[in-house]
Amino acid sequence: MAGWLEAGSENESGDCEIESEMSSKPLNILILCTANSARSILSEALAAHLGGSRVRAYSAGSHPRGEPNPAALALIARKGLDASTLRSKSWDEFSEPGAPVMDLVITVCDNAAGESCPLWPGAPLKAHWGIADPAGDSRSPAETEAAFETAWDLLSLRFQALMALPFETLPRAQFQAKLDAIGALSGATDLAHSGATQERSS
Repeated sequence: MAGWLEAGSENESGDCEIESEMSSKPLNILILCTANSARSILSEALAAHLGGSRVRAYSAGSHPRGEPNPAALALIARKGLDASTLRSKSWDEFSEPGAPVMDLVITVCDNAAGESCPLWPGAPLKAHWGIADPAGDSRSPAETEAAFETAWDLLSLRFQALMALPFETLPRAQFQAKLDAIGALSGATDLAHSGATQERSS
């Protein structure tokens, strides 16, 4: 199946115009972090909740831990969201035949952003929304809970900004610029800031 952003034709300015019949399809989003246990798990839950029928959210990692961080699952449950389907898995699942074709791939940790990713079918848009890792062995339980709450708030800010966009009709280049700007919102890592700065100066 063709990717959500593949259908369309370029206008005179070179922007890709999205076909109206394709814009009604959900946007497939893949959120990546190295271990796929904390930030990407929170992001998958947030994107699915905030996006509703407009998106299909997935997450994965380059070196998955094998299970989500218990603090992430506890936080998602406290927010009243279902965490039963969330699992830590390899990003290789999404480059295999028959895997969902992604329209947007978002990295939420700097390590994943710097790694060589698989070749994603469909040439999805890419964005880096790096924030600090809420998981840490040296933190007390209270400190860990607070760190995960902060991560949730920062990720929620980003996904709320994404869902506020009319991405079903945005030309590809404009959508990319919006994604980069979202990545530089409050709490962004230096790498996420630099990516947005480079985009604005290019």
